[in-house]
Order: sequence, then structure tokens, then C-alpha cells
Amino acid sequence: MIEVASLTFNPFQENTYIVYDETKEAIIFDPGCYTKAEEQLLVDFITNHQLQPVRLINTHCHIDHVLGNYFVAEKYGLKLEIHKGELPVLDAVIPYGTMMGLKVEPSPAPEVFLEEGDEVEFGNSKLAVLFTPGHSPASISFYSQASEVLIAGDVLFYESIGRTDLPGGDFATLIKSIKTQFFTLEDQVRVFPGHGPATTIGHERKHNPFLR
Repeated sequence: MIEVASLTFNPFQENTYIVYDETKEAIIFDPGCYTKAEEQLLVDFITNHQLQPVRLINTHCHIDHVLGNYFVAEKYGLKLEIHKGELPVLDAVIPYGTMMGLKVEPSPAPEVFLEEGDEVEFGNSKLAVLFTPGHSPASISFYSQASEVLIAGDVLFYESIGRTDLPGGDFATLIKSIKTQFFTLEDQVRVFPGHGPATTIGHERKHNPFLR
């Protein structure tokens, strides 16, 4: 059974997810750790739970979701995995960080490209890759039917949706992604977004004002 742990990092209050199962193998999604203290919080959680990180994945490559890529890749010897369509977004992180006054370690180049229909395996578990653009040009989300878990990036939030005013964003595309990829799932599926509290598909289907 998949377990999901959330750590909230950096000035953007981004949710970094550590997803693991009974084997203790783990995926680190969207490491946003920015300070040394935040890096230590991530390491301490992994150490205290005796986890073995085996994959490093970005749902999308906006700056708040990739600030810890370099640290995690170096610390645990992991290859970065993204959708190929996010390369321009990743390339823009350093100049954007400079403009924002943030000191950003350059992310390692991705070595694995994920596409819709792929399955991400770790331990005894699998996550299906869903293509969910709109907030960013090639955002991907990760769904476990067995554990009823959805790692959603910045596509869907508790009673809200991802912003679409950044380069590569598009409101109509985002709404289509949510309705065709997320709202076909069961109500009880737990949604773990890139910011804010977790929610469920059923709650958002009933109460999200952007999706009525």
C-alpha cells in the first residue's frame, strides 16, 4: 500500500512529496527544499522512516518545484525524470530565480523522459503517468488505482485550480486536463496538490467553483 508524506518548503510554500510503500523504496516528487534547514528536514524524514529513495520526479518544472533537484540528485544518486515538454520551463529556472532574487543551484539535466501511458515502478507499487497540461506546457500527474492516490502537481487544488498566466499556461487546456484525466477517477481518490491541503476527487467535483 502506498504512503504519501508531504513536506512544505521554500518561499512559495510548495509541497514536496515522498511516496513509498512497505518495501521502503521511495519516490521524491518535486523537491522544493531551498535552505540547508529544509534539506535537513527532508533527509531526516527519509532517515527516520528508513526509506530508500529510488526515483526523482518533477510533475512540472516551475522554480518552486525544482529548487531541491540538485541536492536530492547528489545526495541519493538519482536521475531526474520529467516530461520532455517541460525542458523549456526547466531551462528558464535560473534566469527567473535571478530576477526574483533567489540563489538557485542549477538542476541536473533530466536523464529519463516520462510520457502519458508510462508506469512508474518502485517497490511493489506502480503509478500511472497522466498527461495534464494547462498550468505548464507538459505537466504530468501520477495515479495509483490500487491505493487511490493522485499526485497532482499544480493542476488541481483544494477548491481551486492551478494558475494559467505563466508562460505555457492555458486555462481551457487546464480545465480539459482536470475533466478528462481527473474527473474520470472515483470520488474517494485522494488528491495531493503542489500547494495547500490534500483533497479528494469527490470533494472537488462537488465544491470546486472553477469546475461546476
